[in-house]
Amino acid sequence: MVELPKSLSSHSLLKLLKAQKSLLSALRLFDDTTRRPGFVPSSAVFHHILRRLTADPALFLANAPRIVSSIRCPCHEEVPLTLLKAYAKSRMPDEALHVFQTMPHVFGCTPTVRSFNSLLNAFVESNQWARAEGFFKYFESARVSPNVETYNVLMKVLCKKREFEKGRELLTWMSGAGLSPDKVTYGTLIGATAKSGDLGFALEVFDEMRERGVEPDVVCYNMIIDGFFKSGDFVKASEMWERLLREESVFPSVVSYNVMISGLCKCGRFGEGLEIWERMKSNHRRHDLFTYSTLIHGLSEGGDLDGARRVYEEMVGRGVRPDVVTCNAMLNGLCKAGKVKECFELWDDMENWGLRNVRSYNIFLKGLFENGKVEEAVSMWGGLSKADCATYGVVIHGLCRNGHVNWALRVLEEAEQKGGGVDVDAFTYSSMINALCKEGRLDEVSGVVELMNKRGCKLNLHVCNVLIDGFVKHSRLDSAVKAFGEMSSKGCSPNVVSYNILINGLLRAGRFPEASDYVNEMLQKGWKPDIITYSMLIDGLYENKMGEAAVRLWHQFLNTGHMPDITMYNIVIHRLCCSGKVEDALQLYSTMRQRKCISLVTYNTIMEGFYKVGNCKMASMIWDHISADGLQPDIISYNITLKGLCSCGRVTDAIEVLNDALAHGVLPTAITWNILVRALIFF
Repeated sequence: MVELPKSLSSHSLLKLLKAQKSLLSALRLFDDTTRRPGFVPSSAVFHHILRRLTADPALFLANAPRIVSSIRCPCHEEVPLTLLKAYAKSRMPDEALHVFQTMPHVFGCTPTVRSFNSLLNAFVESNQWARAEGFFKYFESARVSPNVETYNVLMKVLCKKREFEKGRELLTWMSGAGLSPDKVTYGTLIGATAKSGDLGFALEVFDEMRERGVEPDVVCYNMIIDGFFKSGDFVKASEMWERLLREESVFPSVVSYNVMISGLCKCGRFGEGLEIWERMKSNHRRHDLFTYSTLIHGLSEGGDLDGARRVYEEMVGRGVRPDVVTCNAMLNGLCKAGKVKECFELWDDMENWGLRNVRSYNIFLKGLFENGKVEEAVSMWGGLSKADCATYGVVIHGLCRNGHVNWALRVLEEAEQKGGGVDVDAFTYSSMINALCKEGRLDEVSGVVELMNKRGCKLNLHVCNVLIDGFVKHSRLDSAVKAFGEMSSKGCSPNVVSYNILINGLLRAGRFPEASDYVNEMLQKGWKPDIITYSMLIDGLYENKMGEAAVRLWHQFLNTGHMPDITMYNIVIHRLCCSGKVEDALQLYSTMRQRKCISLVTYNTIMEGFYKVGNCKMASMIWDHISADGLQPDIISYNITLKGLCSCGRVTDAIEVLNDALAHGVLPTAITWNILVRALIFF
C-alpha cells in the first residue's frame, strides 16, 4: 500500500502511478487520490491510467466509465483517443460514438481528424459499413480533411468486403490526390488478398508498392510468405523468403522465422525447418514458444522424434516454459514412437507444471492402447474426473482394438447413462459396431445402431459400410443386401466402397447375376468402378468358371488408361496359373518386373504355377529372381520350392533348400515337414 503525502500534485501522482508494476495497484492508487476532497487529477494522469487499463479489456470495460465520470479538467485529445481506440478494439461502436459526441463538454477538447479516424475505425471493426460510409461523408460537413490514416481505414472497409479491385483503385486515387499511400495502406490490401488466396494479386500490389517509392516492411513479406504456404506453394514461399534475405534494409523478424518453420513443417520439409531454426539461432533471433512448439509438433508428426526431443530439451534448457500445446505435441510424438517410459516421465512433468488438459489424456490414452498397454490405459481412464466425447471414443476404440469388446460395451453403457453429459460421436459407435461385426456378434450390432438413433447420432457412410462388411464376412448376405437397400432411406447414400463390399460378397457366394445387377446400378448412378471393383469382378468371373469374360474385363480395364496395381496383377496371375496358362502369366510377371510393381506374393504364385505344370527350370529361374530383385524368400516361398522339387524327384535339392532356409533364419512349419516326409516316403 502506497502512503500518500498530505500535499499531492498531479505530477507527483503521475510518478507514483508509473512506479506501480501492478495494474490493480495503480488503479487502487488512482481511486484513493480521486477521493481526496479538492484534488483534481490532470489530463496526463487520466491518460496514463486509461492507457494502462487497455492492456486488460475486462478491467477497462469495468472501470473506464467510472474514471471518465471523475474528469474535472480540460483534457488533451489523447485521453478520448485512448477510449475511442479501446472501444473500437472491443467492437463497441456505440460507446465510441458516445465518447466522440461528449468530447467538447466532458473532455474539454475538440475532435481532430485523429478522433474522426478512430470513430470511423470503430464502425469498420464492427462491420457496420453503412454507419462507416455515412460518418465518412460527415467529414466534409464538419470541415475535417481526411488524411492518409482516414483512407487506410477505408481500405480496411474495402478489404473486409473483399472488394480488392476497388482497393487498388483507391491506391491510384490517393496518389493522384497528393495523399501518398503508406506501408499500412499497401499492407492492408496485401494482407487481405494473401489471406483470401489471391497471391498473384498480392504480389502485384507488393511490387507496385516498391515502384511507387514505398519500401515494403517485414510484415508485408511475412503475409505473402504465409499466404503461399497456406495455398500449398512451397516454391513461391521459398522464393519470397530469399527475396527477404537479399534485402539490405529489411530483416527477417521472429515472426518471419516462425512463418517459415511452420510452413515448412506443414509441407513435410522438416529438415529444412530445422535449418531455418539453426539460422535463426546464428542470427541471434530469440526463439519464442511458438517457434519451439511448431518445430516439435512438425518433427513429431513427421516421425523425427530425435529432432523433436533435441528442440524440446533446448527449449527447457533455455528456460522457455512449455505450454500444454507443446507438451501435447511432444507426448504425441513419444506415443507414436512407442516410447512409453519417456511418455510417463513427461506426463509427470506435465502434472508438476499444471499442464494437463483433456486433450493430453486423450493423446496418452490413445498411445497406451496403440502400444498394447491396456491395463495402464484403463487405470488412467479410471482416474480421469472429466472426460469428453473424444475420450470415450479413444477408450472404446482402444479396447476394441485390443480385443476387449465386452469391456468396451460397458464403457459405452457408462457414456449412455451420463445422459446429456457426453455426446458419443459416430466414430465411437463405428468402432463398437466394427468390433462386434469382426466377432460375428451381429445381433448385438442392431442394439448399438438403435442407441445411435436414440441419441440423435445419424448413421454415416463409414458405419453403414462396416455393417454391410460384417454381414458379408459372416455369410449373412441377405442381411447385407437389406442393410444396403436401407442406406438411402437413412440419409446415407452408398458410395463405391459400399458397392464393392456387397459385390464382392455376392461374387464369393456364387451369386453372379445379382453382383452384375449391382454393377449396372452403380454405373447408372454415376459411380465409376475403381481398381478394387475391377479386381473383384475379374476374380469373381474366374471363380465362377467364366475365364473368357474375365479376360475381356481385364482388357476393358487396360483400355480405360489406368494401370493395374500389385493386387490386381496378382489376382490375374493367380487365376492364369490355376488354369494352366503359365505363359500368359509369365508375360504379366515380366511387365510387373519392368514396372517394379511386384511383391513376394507374385514370385510365389508364378513359381508355384510353373512347378504345377512340371516346368522346374522356369520355376528355378523365378526363385533366382527373388534374391536378384532384392527380396528375401519367406516360408511360403520355401514350401512351394520344396514341394515343387520333390514332385520332380529332386529330394536332395529340396534338402539343400531346407538348409538354406535355416541358414537365413526362416523356420520350417508343419507344412514344411509334411512335404518332406511325404517325399521321403514315396521317394
